[in-house]
Amino acid sequence: MSYHGGGWKSRVLPLRSKWLVMLLAISIIMPWVPGQSLPAAWADSQITIDSHSNGALVEAGTVTISGHYTDVYDIKLIVNGREQLDTHMNHLSGTESGTWFAELDTTRYHGEIRLVARGLGSETRYGVTSPTKWIEVDNPTVSPPLIRIDQPLDGSVVEGQIPVTLSVYALNPVQAVEVRINGGAWTAAHGAGETYEYIWDAESAPNRTSSIEARAIDQFGNIGRSLTAYVKNGDVEKKEIVLERQDRAIWIWEKAAYNLFLNPGSRTALKAFADDTDTFGSDAVTTFYLGVFPYEGIDILEEEPDKVRDFLAWAHDNGYKVHACIAGGTVPPYFGALTEYHELAIREMEKVINYNLSSSPDEQFDGINVDIEPYILPDFRLQKPSVQLQYLDIMEQLIARRDTAGIALPFGPAIPRWFDSNDPAKDITWNGQTKWLSEHIQDMSDYISIMDYRDTAEGSVGIIAHAQGEIDYANLIGKPNSVIIGVETLDIANSGDPETITFREEGRTYMESELDKVYDWFNGNPAFGGIAMHHYDSIRWLPSAWGPEGVKWAVTPEDVTPPSAVSVQPTAEAYDYQSITLRYGRAFDDSDVEEYVIYRSTEPDFEPDASNIAGLSRNLSYKDRGLLPDTTYYYKVAAKDISGNVGPASEIASAATLSTSLRPMILSEMSIQRDGTRSKVTLKVCDYETGEQLTARVYGRFTFNGGRYVELAPDVNGIMFAHSEALPAASGEVGFWPQRVLAGGYYWATAYDDPRNVSISWPNP
Repeated sequence: MSYHGGGWKSRVLPLRSKWLVMLLAISIIMPWVPGQSLPAAWADSQITIDSHSNGALVEAGTVTISGHYTDVYDIKLIVNGREQLDTHMNHLSGTESGTWFAELDTTRYHGEIRLVARGLGSETRYGVTSPTKWIEVDNPTVSPPLIRIDQPLDGSVVEGQIPVTLSVYALNPVQAVEVRINGGAWTAAHGAGETYEYIWDAESAPNRTSSIEARAIDQFGNIGRSLTAYVKNGDVEKKEIVLERQDRAIWIWEKAAYNLFLNPGSRTALKAFADDTDTFGSDAVTTFYLGVFPYEGIDILEEEPDKVRDFLAWAHDNGYKVHACIAGGTVPPYFGALTEYHELAIREMEKVINYNLSSSPDEQFDGINVDIEPYILPDFRLQKPSVQLQYLDIMEQLIARRDTAGIALPFGPAIPRWFDSNDPAKDITWNGQTKWLSEHIQDMSDYISIMDYRDTAEGSVGIIAHAQGEIDYANLIGKPNSVIIGVETLDIANSGDPETITFREEGRTYMESELDKVYDWFNGNPAFGGIAMHHYDSIRWLPSAWGPEGVKWAVTPEDVTPPSAVSVQPTAEAYDYQSITLRYGRAFDDSDVEEYVIYRSTEPDFEPDASNIAGLSRNLSYKDRGLLPDTTYYYKVAAKDISGNVGPASEIASAATLSTSLRPMILSEMSIQRDGTRSKVTLKVCDYETGEQLTARVYGRFTFNGGRYVELAPDVNGIMFAHSEALPAASGEVGFWPQRVLAGGYYWATAYDDPRNVSISWPNP
């Protein structure tokens, strides 16, 4: 399919309606952490949206979207694949079945709104997704204009004075139509009605590819953006893509990446970490997969490109390579695999291309790493090969944009280890060829990063065995350095994935010993391009081993300077009877801000200290849960850097929780002890007000050396208990993290658990 040239249908991807096209033109923010290696499962769990029928017309205002759920928890409402809302879930029965609802503000939408509810299955802890519902809202004052570039044609050769002709379709009077070339200033185009023109002197950009973008702004401030047209002027030399060995690479997602862009001191910590080969006997990090998706209200490539240029110049000066890491342009990111959202993914790709075209060589990205994980969609299994084909289509389209722009930007998707073997990935017929999904991807891509998430190198289920197929195929098709083997360090046992996926439980020393086996096996193999670690936030806190003898990485020389205060004072807003949402501005540091400390009290004049810490957040927001109803809470926020220095506390923010008929319950007398080769956790569930012991269902997981997810069972006295998996005998550490507590007529007031967490280490320090 062509994206540029011809009529509207060839310039804008086919969508369910023209109104959805307008909606897709608006940028969104997506915090996202990747890495699940198995597709979503329906099992017996299900979610429905019952409040509206397809095509129902709703008012512009607050609309309640509701439905039912069976054996599901943590439901989110996904709106147009771009926004994810928390939901209120009915827990009266003490089971994870009932009704749910969310409040949707439709004043920001016009036309069709696509709704999907997604939660986690009670037994599998994998994603469960509702059938899609479509509703309509008649609200034309928020509808952005549609704009396309008619001339020059995408991929054409130009010279001299070039008329850039534009077509505009708008429901509201157009206030301005503008064009920019190579990321420069927006300049007015002239015209009226649906036709506008801008005269560009192409001689100002000789012997290069140029990017042309256009936007239209209506009288209400709604902005519509065109896709990009790439044109060549003069003698443009085609540069060959040379794929260098990436070893060792590391993913750096937006939470940390935006610190690197906006807080230059964060680079001190990154360099110290990347260059450290002594603490764990590891290889130096040479390649960064850097998240550049919009985050916390900032679209860094669009709004602050000079800060990206500054970071990349620093990285290159220090000998690092940097690949821009993008996903599907959607929330959640894997929705970008679906055809109706392909334009959003293309726009993310074009941002990276346009950034490179507008930057000097020392400021340009060295590659692009694409992490769209289509297998999380239920239809990946249920409607094979529909999602698989749509995913391959968008990969091809993204590469086509790179090729049309004519830039030598290596393209590398992140794929799970089983795309060369698992049934939903096998025997996919696409473009007339039937192959494994991994082989189709390797055919068109310059490299792949295999999410080869296992915690052992050898054996039939080890890292080596799972990468061998992709390595062999890369050699068959003649692509050296094109297979990067990714390993996991993230604490992911909350999901349905087993603890065998991550090195989190074993520690860094064990991980490096297993990676040495991978190097020994693949070194000298032409296709092997190195190892990538997922990810920076988690691995820099992974100790050599858990327990009193473990060594943790630290910045040297020692940092004793605390961060600044938050740049925007916090605000607090009650979400329901037991949760309050806080938002605040970024803090800055001469090193890296690790997290934000949230202090809470029911007294307005409280002094923040360790006794009133409500929680910690890596984001610029925090949802405080497990509170009491009809209670006013007061908050202060302070930043903490990676050396543990805490900055000054913010001013106070406050909010009052709402009412409920449910009674609060808490966990009490929680303890953990060694029990032979395992550890045993015990606890009670009690009525918060009366202290009466309750019968409840408790789910949670062991931490540190442990990773097992368990449902606790009652002993003869009604005390809840569970055992961990087998743990190291000589030295170690294990804790327990409660996650779900269910009892009829009650809700879990987590903020008042006593104690709130437990752990034990051995031998005693």
